[in-house]
Amino acid sequence: MPKTEREKLSRRVTNPWLMRVFLITQLPLGWFAGLRVRRLEPELCEATVPYGWRTKNPFRSTYFAAQSMAAELSTGALAMVAVKSTKVPVAMLIVDMEGTFGKKATSLVTFRCEEGSKISAAVQEAERTGDPVVARVETVGRMGDGTEVSRFHFTWSFKRRSS
Repeated sequence: MPKTEREKLSRRVTNPWLMRVFLITQLPLGWFAGLRVRRLEPELCEATVPYGWRTKNPFRSTYFAAQSMAAELSTGALAMVAVKSTKVPVAMLIVDMEGTFGKKATSLVTFRCEEGSKISAAVQEAERTGDPVVARVETVGRMGDGTEVSRFHFTWSFKRRSS
């Protein structure tokens, strides 16, 4: 039985059925594309995007926008968990994104973000000071054979909501 809000949210996000409900109601395009959160821990998150007719571009690879959604999910889930763990409401917003694409994505791509501590520290500082705090985090997308297909940097802004 989960004890903290962080553990409860992590369990919900990694449950395929509950995640589908979340995606259908909050991010229908992510549901349609087949995004999944495979792993969510305090320090890391892995999100996947399948290769198929829903995500494929005319060049027979996964469309960059589908990759961007999965990449954002791998950082956003960590941000959601950190925000959910605060005692006061904290707003979160992406203020910048950079992406590079090295190889064609021709199978399932897993985006892995290992910067949960950076996100948590920014959220805690925003909660403590009330000032906006940004965290720039990286996530890397790889196919099953380990080939890196893309690399993204997202800059998240966190700010304590006014009462």
